[in-house]
Amino acid sequence: MQVAVFILVVLVFVALSGALVRLVRVPLPVLQIAIGAALAWPVRGIQIEIDPELFLLVFIPPLLFGDAVAAPKRELLALRGPILDLAIGLVFFTIVGFGYALHWLVPSIPLVVAFALAAVLSPTDAVAVSSIVDRNVVPARLMHILEGESLLNDASGLVMFRFAVAAVLTGSFSFAAASLSFLYAVAVGILAGVVAVFAAAKALQLLNRIGGVPAEAQVLVTILIPFIAYLGAEHAGASGILAAVTAGVLTSGSGIFRYLGVSARMQTISLWTTLSFVFNGALFILLGLQLPGIIRNVPPELSSRHWLIEPVATVLILTLCLIALRFLWIWVGDIAARLFARLGKRKAETFGLRVRLAGSVAGVRGAITLAGILSLPLAMPDGSPFPARDVVIFLAAGVIICSLVIASLALPKIARGLVEPGEHPGAAEERRARVGAANAAIARIESVANDGSEGEEAGARLAVADSIVAGYRRRIAASDEADEARAEAREAGRLELELRLAGIEAERAAVRAMFRSREINDHTMQALFAEITLTEALLKGRQARK
Repeated sequence: MQVAVFILVVLVFVALSGALVRLVRVPLPVLQIAIGAALAWPVRGIQIEIDPELFLLVFIPPLLFGDAVAAPKRELLALRGPILDLAIGLVFFTIVGFGYALHWLVPSIPLVVAFALAAVLSPTDAVAVSSIVDRNVVPARLMHILEGESLLNDASGLVMFRFAVAAVLTGSFSFAAASLSFLYAVAVGILAGVVAVFAAAKALQLLNRIGGVPAEAQVLVTILIPFIAYLGAEHAGASGILAAVTAGVLTSGSGIFRYLGVSARMQTISLWTTLSFVFNGALFILLGLQLPGIIRNVPPELSSRHWLIEPVATVLILTLCLIALRFLWIWVGDIAARLFARLGKRKAETFGLRVRLAGSVAGVRGAITLAGILSLPLAMPDGSPFPARDVVIFLAAGVIICSLVIASLALPKIARGLVEPGEHPGAAEERRARVGAANAAIARIESVANDGSEGEEAGARLAVADSIVAGYRRRIAASDEADEARAEAREAGRLELELRLAGIEAERAAVRAMFRSREINDHTMQALFAEITLTEALLKGRQARK
């Protein structure tokens, strides 16, 4: 009974936060964390012990699955280079750099435990970023990279976290064994996601052949996909998180929805939207519920000099260290991209300083970090306490909050006015103005339509309002698609110039060959060369302007 009441209370406050966020100027995740802390702060407030394995199973698979289904596949595929660079390369760089920095700053934490904390802090939360800053303010390319990174680095970060915890428990670590285990976890995790989607497709096909099956049964099959993928991978000792992400990517790209009826398809889309909002809100409220207990029990290792200043300063320094490591990695990646582009004799569209800074600050930590750090074992195999467990849990919770606060304060200011590489600032301003005007119109229409009246007239007003609002939302979506189309047009124009310049050399060679075979005389050859040279100069001028 107590569990049921607790669930209802959380759902009530998730709904309440959706209304309060319109009244207070704070990001939704920060507001939900504050609500959770307020519920748990009194002496007789809500107290709950979270089972990490149950926490991971209930929340993480559906959330990652929903994000993967909604992720833009074409853009993620086009940006696979920087996404994999951040999702894998940055994770290992963070583990090494942050691990040594933490061990130096807090010597009481063993180095292997410091690596474990670094691994669980490496996954980022793009959902929190999109709640903090308007997607139309952050450049679309940067937002796609952040979304793709957050989908993949959860798997790589938690796999390395498990290796570090295993090293603490056994007292040994083999790089070769860890590498093979990592490859196994990735390969079998992807395979589990593929198998889950294949099984769901066959189940939906069977329901279609039977005929007359309620739409709710088809919807239930789609809901079970992430859980089947996650449990199958975990049972095989692989990455359940990567399995859920793979299942989500394949679900939207494989056409499995064509086996759903129209009613089932509409219900599925609506249900996943609602589940995403509820689960994300519940996660942040649960995080807030943990804060008072963590703050009341500040580890002695972090309060030997001052009970407040020392732990706060430690958390702030570690958060800034994560941001600095991320900035350094993005900066080095930009330099490498520029060098490779120069070697390939093509123009590199690298990020500027402000975009690098925005990408660094946007790497906030969230639910995966909380679930992972709470899964630390309580004791070693010999019965002794797990070393520095309370310290790393405190630091992980502090970094989550601190990264959210820094991003909430700094990211909107850094991101405002940013433009895509190659985009004219005036075009970016016009796009943001159009989107802002559309959002303002939506808010006004909704307020007029919901005037509190009842009856047929009120129902007709709401129906008309929904239709108009849908048109404005299509206009906002069209603005995003136009940005992508302009980027594709720029790329197509660049390729066209490169191909035409390559054709110039072929024309010259052909003219020389005809002159050598005496098909044309010297005067004709010189005239053709002059014409070809003029065309080349015009093309190079266009290339320089682009």
